[in-house]
Amino acid sequence: MTRGRSARFERRLDLVDIAKIVALTLVAVAADAQTDAGSPDERAAALEARMTDAERVQLLHSTFARPDRTGKPLPDGAIVSASFTAGVPRLGVPALRETDASLGVAWVNGLRHDGATALPSSLSLASTWDRDVARRGSALIAKEARAKGFNVLLAGGVNLAREPRNGRNFEYLGEDPLLAGTLAGETVRAIQAAHMISTVKHFALNAQETGRHIVNSRLSDAAAHDSDLLAFKIAIEVGQPGAVMCAYNRYNGPHACQSRYLLDDVLKGEWHFPGFVMSDWGAVRDVRDMLAGLDRQSGEELDDKPYFADDLLALAEKDRALHARMRDAVRRMLRSMFAAGLFDDPPTIEPLDVAAGDAVARDAAAAGIVLLKNDGVLPLLRSAQRVAVIGGFAHLGVMSGGGSSQVEPAAGPAITFRPAEARRNVEIQPSSPLAAIKARLSADARVRFNDGYSPAGAAALAADADVAIVFATQWMSEGVDAADLSLPQGQDAVIAAVAAANPRTVVVLETGGPVLMPWLKDVPAVLEAWYPGSSGGEAIADVLFGDANPAGRLPITFPASLAQLPRPKLDDTPDPSRDVGSQSHALQGFDVSYDVEGADVGYRWFARTGATPLFPFGYGLSFTRFAYSNLEVTGGDTLRIRFSVTNEGDRAGKDVPQVYVVGRAGTKGLRLVGWSNVALAPGETRRVEVVADPRVLGDWSMQKRGWQLREGDYVVQVGHASDRADLSGHAALKASVVR
Repeated sequence: MTRGRSARFERRLDLVDIAKIVALTLVAVAADAQTDAGSPDERAAALEARMTDAERVQLLHSTFARPDRTGKPLPDGAIVSASFTAGVPRLGVPALRETDASLGVAWVNGLRHDGATALPSSLSLASTWDRDVARRGSALIAKEARAKGFNVLLAGGVNLAREPRNGRNFEYLGEDPLLAGTLAGETVRAIQAAHMISTVKHFALNAQETGRHIVNSRLSDAAAHDSDLLAFKIAIEVGQPGAVMCAYNRYNGPHACQSRYLLDDVLKGEWHFPGFVMSDWGAVRDVRDMLAGLDRQSGEELDDKPYFADDLLALAEKDRALHARMRDAVRRMLRSMFAAGLFDDPPTIEPLDVAAGDAVARDAAAAGIVLLKNDGVLPLLRSAQRVAVIGGFAHLGVMSGGGSSQVEPAAGPAITFRPAEARRNVEIQPSSPLAAIKARLSADARVRFNDGYSPAGAAALAADADVAIVFATQWMSEGVDAADLSLPQGQDAVIAAVAAANPRTVVVLETGGPVLMPWLKDVPAVLEAWYPGSSGGEAIADVLFGDANPAGRLPITFPASLAQLPRPKLDDTPDPSRDVGSQSHALQGFDVSYDVEGADVGYRWFARTGATPLFPFGYGLSFTRFAYSNLEVTGGDTLRIRFSVTNEGDRAGKDVPQVYVVGRAGTKGLRLVGWSNVALAPGETRRVEVVADPRVLGDWSMQKRGWQLREGDYVVQVGHASDRADLSGHAALKASVVR
């Protein structure tokens, strides 16, 4: 940081932060230091005013609570987990015990000798398009986390899927800012309601794992606000998280955790975020990162040094700006703790209700399964006598994603192994589709399994079956991206061989994102089950046999080839010393230009280029049929779209009618503006209304620092997917600026 920049910041603190400290201190005095009454801001101000600087610093850094990684014993009161921040006993400030997160309480390689419910992947959740599913799942993991003594969940992953090969896409919620932001917000809201702090992460533009510590994500401010930043803003508005976790990558130059623009100007300034910013683990580079808006150093052992623990107190005594910033950071942390109820309702250790957790996970997994193709093979008949089940470890369990989000039951994974090119283990969660399929068939049915290692062996088994079910897996993990979108380990050849041997072949995909399907025309049925979690095997069988009618819709476009992507080749460092995933901090940095697609992420890019994907965003089939009619569109300040949905089939089912704007006052382009979740009995019709978020209808204005809607005619389409217009209408909107 230059001296001039520091001076400018100090002057701003003189005018704003110092005045705020005085005002809040007066509030504290007026309250006579009573921290058990008032708003979270008032309570935080009163408590912070009573703290010594040493106590303040104590809250602003955390230890990585993994003795196996740090070589240090656990601090008193810590639980083996992602993080521990000591409390301040003198003032009754509780310690922060933090765990990963979105998919369940992380297993940390079994070091706690316990387990938890594994929810389906976040891409599976996004495939439900269902706010209720989001809330139920997160309420469950919050309950289980509290039962283990945790009070912070490192949840709320909302990075958009700009790169379909991203190893962490399974932790995120797809490619659309409205869908991702809404569902992330609902997960966070449920966690905070359980009296825990939740994060949203990783702020911002953390779109690939390759070189994640050194990559510079380049994107114009306007395009970022119309896409990735809008997703974060919606998530924060809906969920009211206590914390935002800044990302590893650079954003237009500075690292995200050192970006004054992201943390101070946008998040805390324009968005008025009242909580605190924690670093990702290993993302702090200097104690003066605090001056850019960082509040808490996380997992300090993973940084070059514990900057906040070692340097902050001494420097703050000499630097008025840093001292004021330190006090603001503490108030923000205390404010989040009060707002979430950490002082008033601490967690209680108790046993988990495993059956209840499995039931929630099973319902969520079934809701997220997407039926991609069905030429009459599904649902399967329970009278089937000869069934071949092939590949995907289906005799043992279901695939899961790797990294810090890994969740397992108390007994651990069904099987674990480490590929030569990976940094982490592949873990198969013990919920066997083979066993679940057998349970639905008669006792005299012959169900046989082949591991799928040999195309010829798999084909021989399939040829002697009434139906063949091939399970194909793609393991994805934090820290490494997929090399391409092909199924690994020769699984495409196995599927092709089985399909040639048996015309009634069903393919079940367990993947972390989109994959190519060169065999698609040769198989009559395909299910995308994602990583389906603790009860994934049972949920897959529920859909295969029609006990659950598939209602999932794709939250991410499946390309037909890599050539259709904005960047067909994955960007990486040119450094010859790069390692797997280019994870070293010391490697030469490199740029990724997201200005290629700008705000047109995923399906918007395909609409812009006219390319035809393998499967479009929003796509998904059902065992029944839905029709839309009687469209009404009204305008004014925003669009209100009303229409009727009818179940024309003979099965009860759930539909996700989607509304897209295709013309905005003369500007063409495709943007999701809303959707509905409708459960209908056979023959039932229901009237639904979708109110568009006006920010999606506008464009970010650099001058007005808001989303500007132009006066004019806005054209919408209602359909079953982003490329299908069943109904079309239009209405006029007034000019406005939305913030």
